Amino acid sequence: MAASLLLMLPALVSFLFTFGTCVELIRFASLRALASPEWGIPLRDPRVLRPLAVDLGLVILFILQHSLMATGLVKNWVAGCFGVLQRSFYVFCTALALQVLMRYWQPVQDGPLLWDASTEPWDTWVTLICYIIHFIAWLVIFSIILIFDYAELMGVKQVYYHVLGMGDPLALKSVRAVRLYSHLRHPVYLEFLLILWAVPRLPLDRLLLALLLTAYLSCGHSLDQQDYLYLRAQLHKKLQLFSREEE
Repeated sequence: MAASLLLMLPALVSFLFTFGTCVELIRFASLRALASPEWGIPLRDPRVLRPLAVDLGLVILFILQHSLMATGLVKNWVAGCFGVLQRSFYVFCTALALQVLMRYWQPVQDGPLLWDASTEPWDTWVTLICYIIHFIAWLVIFSIILIFDYAELMGVKQVYYHVLGMGDPLALKSVRAVRLYSHLRHPVYLEFLLILWAVPRLPLDRLLLALLLTAYLSCGHSLDQQDYLYLRAQLHKKLQLFSREEE
């Protein structure tokens, strides 16, 4: 029992590290972009190409980590090495890849802008609208994470069930839920796309980030009618549960 309880420590460390990374992601994806070079600068300028090359490598590193570690072969290998900590190890590596991306991201200072609404007469209203969109998007993201059982997403629930001898929590889920998880790369697809694109200024480094992550998220987003019906039914159950608690 004591040995099983020790497994909770790395799971909680992974959870806290991932939570802190998510907080920093808000600063990186929203606050930094909401805080001008001209298009006449040639794209052959090394001051433009060098940071773009670094940023491209960082995004590719994150995509490879997030995709390869989700394949059956790698998941089985990690499960063989870390056992019940497989999910905690996955989210820790995802958070680590995000930390590397955010820490070493290179803004393109001397490149052109796809659009710039931070000048008169648009500077106040467009920026304010973008702030509101980002605030609502992050609020929806955290709400969806709560609905999708954040403890299981972070790997803490798997360790907790193991300690109590209850097995894998995913094995207790319905066939429709497992089917949904296999089709859904990320539960906050649309909200994150809004965060990526709804900015008053779009420099080349932000354009690169938005294009690559949009393509990556879109390729793995394959929900069908059965999945949407299941999501609608789950949302209805959650709303009924909240309404009972208020009464």
